[in-house]
Amino acid sequence: MIAGLALIAVAGVALTVVLLRRRYLVVTVEGESMLPSYRPGERVLVRRTPPDSLRAGQVAVLSGSPHAPSGERPSAPDEMSLSPRWIIKRVAAVPGDPIPRDTVPALRTAPGTRVPAGRLVMLGDNPDRSYDSRLAGYMTADRLFGVVLRKLG
Repeated sequence: MIAGLALIAVAGVALTVVLLRRRYLVVTVEGESMLPSYRPGERVLVRRTPPDSLRAGQVAVLSGSPHAPSGERPSAPDEMSLSPRWIIKRVAAVPGDPIPRDTVPALRTAPGTRVPAGRLVMLGDNPDRSYDSRLAGYMTADRLFGVVLRKLG
């Protein structure tokens, strides 16, 4: 009887951990693209978020690196020396927002006046050390994992 209850308790804890890991992620900041907001080596808690709930100003985590779709490696800052599993950038514009042509040179000649569906404009806080939408243009919303909730310890 006691062994059965213990087994149920362990299974419940294991299920809770699995569910939390699907919703939350801890990411270690690499590179200097988000200075001064986030420093290399800091850890942040990220909550899975659908693209349609993003707002400009939030810090988001996307999968992969922001390389050009052709796969060519740009000559870029140190954060791009290896292809990271996650990238951390600030949301500058979401689908339906005006295209920020003044601050994003790669989008100055983009067609239309609004950010198209399925696309995001993402910027690092440290423009001199960030490969982001200023150089790469739009990033695809399907790469979004979630938003940064807070720094950890």
